[in-house]
Amino acid sequence: MKEISFGITKKKSLYEYQQKDINQIFERIDKNPVNYNLLYQLPTGGGKTVVFSNITQRYIRETSKKVLILTHRIELCDQTSRMLKEFEVPNKIINSKIKELPDQDEYNCFVAMVETLNNRLNEDKLELEQIGLIIIDEAHYNSFRKLFKFFENCFILGVTATPLSSNVKLPMKESYDELLVGETISELIKKRVLAKAITYNHDIRLGALKVGMNGDYTVKSSEELYTNSSMLHKLQYAYEERAKNTKTLIFNNGITTSIFVADTFNKVGYPTRHLDNTHGKTERKEILEWFKKTPNAILSSVSILTTGFDEPSIETIIINRATKSLTLYFQMIGRGSRVLPSKSEFTVIDLGNNFARFGPWESEIDWQKIFKSPDFYINNLISDEEIEKQFRYKMSEELRARFKNTLDIEFDVKRIYKQVMSEGSKSKVVLEKSIAQHSQMCVENSEDVFDARELAKLLKDDIEYRIRQYCFCIINNTKNYKDWLQEDYMRKLRLSFNNKFN
Repeated sequence: MKEISFGITKKKSLYEYQQKDINQIFERIDKNPVNYNLLYQLPTGGGKTVVFSNITQRYIRETSKKVLILTHRIELCDQTSRMLKEFEVPNKIINSKIKELPDQDEYNCFVAMVETLNNRLNEDKLELEQIGLIIIDEAHYNSFRKLFKFFENCFILGVTATPLSSNVKLPMKESYDELLVGETISELIKKRVLAKAITYNHDIRLGALKVGMNGDYTVKSSEELYTNSSMLHKLQYAYEERAKNTKTLIFNNGITTSIFVADTFNKVGYPTRHLDNTHGKTERKEILEWFKKTPNAILSSVSILTTGFDEPSIETIIINRATKSLTLYFQMIGRGSRVLPSKSEFTVIDLGNNFARFGPWESEIDWQKIFKSPDFYINNLISDEEIEKQFRYKMSEELRARFKNTLDIEFDVKRIYKQVMSEGSKSKVVLEKSIAQHSQMCVENSEDVFDARELAKLLKDDIEYRIRQYCFCIINNTKNYKDWLQEDYMRKLRLSFNNKFN
């Protein structure tokens, strides 16, 4: 094995929390058997690549054994290889072009794509010798498990920001003996390692979304919701209200959605590009270079930039999708968390009820409990129905101006329902009272019946919200019933205007 002189370059110095974690990892390496599997958690932006590059350098120096680092994407291979060189660790990337390794004695470290290495090992095309440590980047992906059988006498270190398996049927506790938890997001914000997220969430009805085999919302149902004109308008409004003229990264669920989003923003003059995994390497590089150099650029993307992408100049993250994946939620927000001398905060706009489902990005999470009982965590996530129960309709300032002659536009469905039921009346009285109030609002702000009917159309969202709240109260949430109630409500509201104008 080639002798190598080590020395950390001045480019990468370690934070105190990183050095502490590295020391704890080596304590596990020293005291446990060679086939021990350790999982290490550190938030996105906390410097996982720096940590395991330092571990690689130190392990080779102290043991004279070799290190294999596994990733699931070629971009991560290149990124890892560059970081290792900064730590003066010569390494070789095993990609699709590598069929054999006649020069492996010249290297102490290898970086490999999981699928490529799996194919070569199964084909008996190559055999990696003297490997003592396996490091797995983005370890929550289960594609790595297939390689464990080839390295049964190696210490395996999995590294992830979210120790929750991407496959609910294959929990991480079955692959790893122990979880070591690193610094929290809130602490990294205090240390100025990460920027603080300022989050704005919009209530989105997700009833039309369907959950697929992987436990998350399907692309097809997401595209149907997020490509309709109402959602595209809501997205544009949210951007203009909170993030106009900022460098913005938008995450979508589906290529069609992302293209629609880019078209929507381009039509009103905002510099916008679309990027997905069908773009070739050269085109992807050109788009990302454009995004980096263009002031106030907007990049509409699909999944591809959740890992291995680092652009500190991002000022706004827009989550234009819903997800049931805690990992994806953290990855998306993490893309905006890099700090700069002029950047200590960034904006997050949530258009998928993800904030209501998972809580604030920087909130404390008991990763040990999730590691030990992932099913309990997943099964106890708040449901879309429960989230929608907490929605509160708020009339826009523009619409409120159309009802300026009405002093009080509020109507508490739940309170009125309790009152009506305590009086022994039928539940439909709630809707009758609501119709009466809406009728008065329209009449007070109209000159004739025709004006009133036009105003009534503008109350569509308020009516829909009140009917949803009413259905929660009577425990009847079927779509057909709600649709019928809404049609009946509008019919009675229009009829209520008769004989109210002279």
